[in-house]
Amino acid sequence: MGRRPVSSDRTLSVVIPVLNEAASIARTLRDARRACPNGVIIVVDGGSSDATVAMAEGLADIVAHSPPGRARQMNAGAGTVDAAVLLFLHADTQLPDGAERLIAEGLADGRAWGRFDVAIAGRSRLLPLVAAMMNLRSRSTGVATGDQAIFATREAFAAVEGFPQIALMEDVAMSKRLRRLSRPACVRAKAITSGRRWDANGAVRTIAAMWLLRLAFVCGVPPGRIANLYARLKAR
Repeated sequence: MGRRPVSSDRTLSVVIPVLNEAASIARTLRDARRACPNGVIIVVDGGSSDATVAMAEGLADIVAHSPPGRARQMNAGAGTVDAAVLLFLHADTQLPDGAERLIAEGLADGRAWGRFDVAIAGRSRLLPLVAAMMNLRSRSTGVATGDQAIFATREAFAAVEGFPQIALMEDVAMSKRLRRLSRPACVRAKAITSGRRWDANGAVRTIAAMWLLRLAFVCGVPPGRIANLYARLKAR
């Protein structure tokens, strides 16, 4: 089901994986429509038990369903409409004004993919520093996270075979593959993502946990074990 008919000539698909995101999905979809007025807005639900699907059906062009798992959901959404460019957006992230135009400009010089700078909305005074460090690290390494609203041409997405079907850090893994095709277009306009995990678990603790998880991933720890470690860290 969708809010309006989807034409076959759209150039941009906005893919939003969701699981029990009723608290934020309406705002995210309205914002995505404003930022990408000519894009196809695709929500892929992984089995929500709240009102997420009902709310999305009134605002998205397409609401699809897949087994849970962010990588699996985003890959499913990418195959829904044959648009030339794909944008992967978290359900708690708002795009900057003119995102559709900024994506087109970022890819205009032949780059295969890109991402936005990020700002984190939350209570901790450390969050602006966290966001600045994320943006700096991404710009220097050519690696992005899902909070930065990764976008790619469909050709590039197909060339790297989409998101790897792993339990965690599928965004980092895919961006490393995309990096082999080109350096990312690093759009300085900021996507604003929720600081809910920092607020819930404490900024310092969350920063330490994320660095630990990233180190484990770099050292080759299997993603399933990293996901289990992440779950234990959140439970403490």
